[in-house]
Amino acid sequence: METVNIHDAKTHLSRLVERVAKGETVIIAKAGKPMVKLVPLEQTAVVDTSRRFGGLRGQLKIPEDFDTMMADEIAEMFNGK
Repeated sequence: METVNIHDAKTHLSRLVERVAKGETVIIAKAGKPMVKLVPLEQTAVVDTSRRFGGLRGQLKIPEDFDTMMADEIAEMFNGK
């Protein structure tokens, strides 16, 4: 754990943030007296529910003629009739 004076911390804040983000801890001192401690945030597990199978089970109804719906209109677009 490194101690850095406040002037150096202001000058090199982005470097300190990068080091802390990688797991280091840094103490910032003013006139030699420790004032604050920079520590990395705990990583929270993010659950991606956008691809969860069965998430809408029972909420959607697919029509029986789904595979043939609008077949005439689609054929007309391709055939130009």
